[in-house]
Amino acid sequence: MRKCMIVGAGKGGQALLNILRETEMMEVIAIADCDMKAPGITVAREAGIAVYSDWKEPLDLYEIDVIIEATGIEAVFEEVRDKREKHTVLIPGSVANIVLNLIEEKEVLIDTLQHQSKQQEIILDSTHDGMIAINVDEKVTLFNRSAERITGISKEDATGKLIDSLMASSKLPRVLASGEPEVNQKQLLPNGKRIVTTRIPMFDDERKRIGALAVFKDMTAIEEMAQEVTNLKSVQSMLEAIIQSSDEAISVVDEDGKGLMINPAYTRLTGLDKNQVIGKPASTDISEGESMHMRVLRTRKPVRGVQMKVGPKKREVVVNVSPVIVDGRLKGSVGVIHDISELHSLNNQLQRARQIIRTLEAKYSFEDIIGDSEEMTFSIQQAKLAASTPATVLLRGESGTGKELFAHAIHNASDRKYKKFVRVNCAAISESLFESELFGYEDGAFSGARQGGKRGLFEEANGGSIFLDEIGEVSLGTQAKLLRVLQEREIVRVGGAKPISINVRIIAATNAKLEKRIIDGSFREDLYYRLNRLPIQITPLRQRKEDIAALAKHLLAKINQDYGRNVEGITPAAVDYFKQYDWPGNVREFENVLGRIVIHMDPAETLIDLHHLPSLLSENKDKELLSVERTPEMTLSQLVDEFERKTIIHTLELYEGNKTATARALGVSLRNLYYKMEKHGIEKSSMQ
Repeated sequence: MRKCMIVGAGKGGQALLNILRETEMMEVIAIADCDMKAPGITVAREAGIAVYSDWKEPLDLYEIDVIIEATGIEAVFEEVRDKREKHTVLIPGSVANIVLNLIEEKEVLIDTLQHQSKQQEIILDSTHDGMIAINVDEKVTLFNRSAERITGISKEDATGKLIDSLMASSKLPRVLASGEPEVNQKQLLPNGKRIVTTRIPMFDDERKRIGALAVFKDMTAIEEMAQEVTNLKSVQSMLEAIIQSSDEAISVVDEDGKGLMINPAYTRLTGLDKNQVIGKPASTDISEGESMHMRVLRTRKPVRGVQMKVGPKKREVVVNVSPVIVDGRLKGSVGVIHDISELHSLNNQLQRARQIIRTLEAKYSFEDIIGDSEEMTFSIQQAKLAASTPATVLLRGESGTGKELFAHAIHNASDRKYKKFVRVNCAAISESLFESELFGYEDGAFSGARQGGKRGLFEEANGGSIFLDEIGEVSLGTQAKLLRVLQEREIVRVGGAKPISINVRIIAATNAKLEKRIIDGSFREDLYYRLNRLPIQITPLRQRKEDIAALAKHLLAKINQDYGRNVEGITPAAVDYFKQYDWPGNVREFENVLGRIVIHMDPAETLIDLHHLPSLLSENKDKELLSVERTPEMTLSQLVDEFERKTIIHTLELYEGNKTATARALGVSLRNLYYKMEKHGIEKSSMQ
């Protein structure tokens, strides 16, 4: 290494000193400057380099090979030139700077090339494919990490070695010699692995061969990958087959909410085919409601049992949607759609079947009794208490309040619900036949009696319940026999002498004031006390008008089924108007009015509004119909008869001529109604 002295320790000298200290070309042994505070002097002292105020001193002390004159003063340069030894090279500062800059640029270029080489090495080491390169001498110049992994040979052991010494099966020398590439060739490595390799010759810019390169893959990994692909395709085919054959409607969307897959069941349900769904937004099939696919994609959480309407026909459905997450990444969502319109249909059929079954025995249960008013709630509680005991029940209330409904419900809630429920309308059976109908008769008991006799209604109801409606209309003679049944739990057939034991639950009903009839002698007091053991008063509709809206909804469901309509309810304004009427016929009248309204409504209408309501509900018209014009000569008896006549005519019109319903609404027996109609000549008057 040549020894160097710098003359001049200013900024230029300091820069030269710094550069020379980082190179291995020269060793700076001294630096001289007349200013001992020059920056170069300070740096030299810190570096342990000798410093002088006179440049001539080091010439006598050291064997100096190079002197760099950095003062820039021509006289100093000439003096140094004259004083130096002949073998000592004198370099002006400007020339030294140029040379040193070139050296610095070279080193930077070398560093850059080394950095690029390192980056290329990192890239080659990062690839999954193995790479081996040889030069023209067939020695290995490139051996990346994947080559190490696949061959089991380390890079240190391979680099610079002849390729044949590493793997005799390599065909890189052949490609180097021929200059022709070999693509996708199979090869067996020394470690037993099979690879697929592509070998290519390498040329420089002048098309001169400088080596050969092999790029290869482990066939084991390829085969495993192929097997995975095959398995995935198999699973995909299986899943598609399951989805396509499922009776459940299924839709699948991607992570952007675009349709990926639907099955035939989906098309049948929504009416939309693949062309209308695949690649389209998830909301395409929604006619009413929010897209659950989009909610699931937004929240990454499943949803269950959400009701909505889908497709052009607005089918009512319930949807379950779950996200599809693979390796923590959201890939889409899958939805299963259930058609609840079919469930509604099945439920309606079930309800219809239940109603048919009920007609065979007791028709109604407590679920059919509608009312949340305080009065009705108390009556229902009393009836449920009655159902839990074997006691005789007396249902009291105006005609049309639902006494028979309560009787059915009590039977169905009792331990006799699987036995017979026999209904007897005491007012509808003539007095001459009433006894034989209730208690039966023996053979030959009377003229025209059936051979072998006949069981009565009490025997038919044995083990179950018998409902004696309009019990206040029973004759005194029959009342005595009913009392025997209640006291002794036995009957005697007409024309017979042998008592027959029975186990019957008696539920009686009346709209008459039995206490008044006891006073006038038309009803037995002892029978009254037997019947009145568990009385239940059923409130008239005018006293529980808050139940009208719920009653309307319940009755409309029955009316819709009977008339094939789809009336959903009544408007609040109509409810308020209904509440202004006192409903003398109670729930029966209310049902009759609703039925007539529905019949006259347009089939497309779904709500009963004010303009649908009949004029009979007008308070003014009711007053006009039932008012009696009095003349001075009319007696009180005549006024009562006229009011009675108009009341019967009005009620007959209300029930469309149904005399049984009219008698119930007026609280009289059918026989009594016929008598009054004949008395007032109503049949003739109603035809005018």
